Amino acid sequence: MFSLQQFFGKGDKFLKLLDAAAQETHNCVRLTVEIIKSPNDSKKMDELVLARRKEKQIAEQISTELVKTFVTGIEREDIEALARGLYKIPKTAEKVAERFLIAAPHLEGMDLARQAEMMLKAADEVLAMVKLLHQMNELEKVKTLNDRLQYVEGEADKLMMDLLRDLYSGKHTALKAIAIRDLYELIEKVVDRCRDVGNVVMQIVLKNS
Repeated sequence: MFSLQQFFGKGDKFLKLLDAAAQETHNCVRLTVEIIKSPNDSKKMDELVLARRKEKQIAEQISTELVKTFVTGIEREDIEALARGLYKIPKTAEKVAERFLIAAPHLEGMDLARQAEMMLKAADEVLAMVKLLHQMNELEKVKTLNDRLQYVEGEADKLMMDLLRDLYSGKHTALKAIAIRDLYELIEKVVDRCRDVGNVVMQIVLKNS
């Protein structure tokens, strides 16, 4: 069977760029979690903005290279889909951090540790899956990671429902309820974006394994 790894080798520029994009994506989610845990550390927001810009630059570089490259190791549409999916994660994570800092005065008594942990777990799986694109024959490993990612997304959905029940119980003020709901929805969206990227990686590996 045709082996992409043999044809392009480990030096395939698109795999390297996708690796870099996945790493910056992970950094953005990690920094968002750290901001939630330590909202008074202003340096973390600066680091998040920088990581987000780096990922955006990598996404733009991927688009530029696709225009200049006639033959690619992975189908062009898949590269574009994966780059686009990765780009959406830090964009949404940055919104989580911004919204959290704005809404902080209304979040007294709220514990977001579980939601934050799910975001980071989802980002962990995405990073690991993208790195495995260098080994197209590792279908079972990719499937295992994707299954774990799907599980995290499912658990996040269940947690969201539990949180909404509490939110609409009537014990919160209207302003607090709106602020918390918006934050919950953005956090859930980060996990959903990670799930989408996992599905793209799984599709790529299935095509080329």
